[in-house]
Amino acid sequence: MTKFNPHGKTTLTYGETLDPAMKIIEQADADQYLKEYADFIEKQPDFKGNETGISIAKANLGYWAGYWNDETRKRVEKLFKCAHPVFGSIEENGVPTNEQAFEMGLNAGKKQS
Repeated sequence: MTKFNPHGKTTLTYGETLDPAMKIIEQADADQYLKEYADFIEKQPDFKGNETGISIAKANLGYWAGYWNDETRKRVEKLFKCAHPVFGSIEENGVPTNEQAFEMGLNAGKKQS
């Protein structure tokens, strides 16, 4: 099993948090990793509870998977039942072109301002 935060750090980088998940290939491993990650989120001092630790973890996993190759992104989205927060699911929406990704990013930024 892939251990979340094996060194018990109180602060983790995104790479320390999310890179191990990108290598997971079994559902049971993904399930336990997601639970540990969500628990970690909910124990953070700045956690406000407006969203669940699970929803935040899934959004982060989906976003991070977008930096990896399409095969990894597809596997991660399936195992963690997540999607990229801007591009959506690779299964449903495919892979955006560079131009589409740029436009989607601009639109997402406009919605938040």
